[in-house]
Amino acid sequence: MPPNLTGYYRFVSQENMDNYLRALDINVVLRKLVCLLKPDKEIIHTGDHMVIRTITSLRDYVMDFDVGVQFEEDLGPVDGRKCQTTVSWEGDQLVCEQLGEKRNRGWRHWLEGDQLHL
Repeated sequence: MPPNLTGYYRFVSQENMDNYLRALDINVVLRKLVCLLKPDKEIIHTGDHMVIRTITSLRDYVMDFDVGVQFEEDLGPVDGRKCQTTVSWEGDQLVCEQLGEKRNRGWRHWLEGDQLHL
């Protein structure tokens, strides 16, 4: 059974973020901005329904979805894309796959102790 990720997670650190964003073909201005932000995460996890709120000093971003069900995600505020997104479990990791104009997009969340990793 996957873990329940409900909680508020404070930003601790980031490693290699600029290179990660470069590999995703994010433009240099947005990369520099993202590397300055220190986002916290608030997750509400009830059964197969999740709300993940990314909280920054600039703006918040909310994902509201059912695990395993594809939905249209509007990433306009982030990088101008719309995509078809599916979030599912792979073992104890929450895995997001984004299908759209840019290939190989998505993320993973997992817990190590009381720390959330992305």
